Amino acid sequence: MTTSDATVEPGTGNVFADLGLADADAHIVKAELVTRIDAIVRQLGITQTEAGRLLGLSQPDVSRLLRGDFREYSLERLLRLLTALGRDIDIVIRQPQSTSSGKLRVMAS
Repeated sequence: MTTSDATVEPGTGNVFADLGLADADAHIVKAELVTRIDAIVRQLGITQTEAGRLLGLSQPDVSRLLRGDFREYSLERLLRLLTALGRDIDIVIRQPQSTSSGKLRVMAS
């Protein structure tokens, strides 16, 4: 296949929605939370074993989580992992910015 044969389709910004997965908004939020967990572990400069002690997980579970295998984790559990890493979580409910349905998103300060 040459580049002229390729068809490019713009993404929605949510790979899970692009793949047609149910609950795509929840999947992308979970992925963003795991990304934050990974960033905090790296920022702290701790090993996966040390992170596991803080999080109440085994090292293999930390490894799977940070590699993106987070299906078994609920949003609530991921939020609890972030608080175990010393982070505050604020949940804000507000009017949508557009006329479409509401959205879930993660923002860090």
